Amino acid sequence: MSTTSSADHSPTIDCCRPADVTPVSVEASALESTAPGHLRDLKREFAAEGVSPVELTVEACFDEDCSLATQDEINRVRDYVRAASFLGAGTVTVAIDDVANPEKVRPALAACAERAEREGLVFDLDHENGSEGSFTLDD
Repeated sequence: MSTTSSADHSPTIDCCRPADVTPVSVEASALESTAPGHLRDLKREFAAEGVSPVELTVEACFDEDCSLATQDEINRVRDYVRAASFLGAGTVTVAIDDVANPEKVRPALAACAERAEREGLVFDLDHENGSEGSFTLDD
């Protein structure tokens, strides 16, 4: 573990050069699997096509007030966080359709956000739920 602050080094971004690659957003539902072997093959296909995934969008629904259903859905989201990291995407956007019990969902999503941060990813929530307004991790 380094004790040197990152301010002591020139920013990596200053050393970057443009590449002839098209950034794309990938829908999680388009992934056949999140297994490492499949993701490796997909990463090769992206490179061969000259595209680079910058965002993985996951549709999630927490419409049941059930801890087991919430955990199943969070495990699915967590698999996509891992997949996004493996593919080299910088952002995971979770589009939430419905939240039956925010008190159960919020800490589970916060844990996914922490996982994404450890993986070097931005974790975005996209949620509009009619009369309830928007759902955030801070409520």
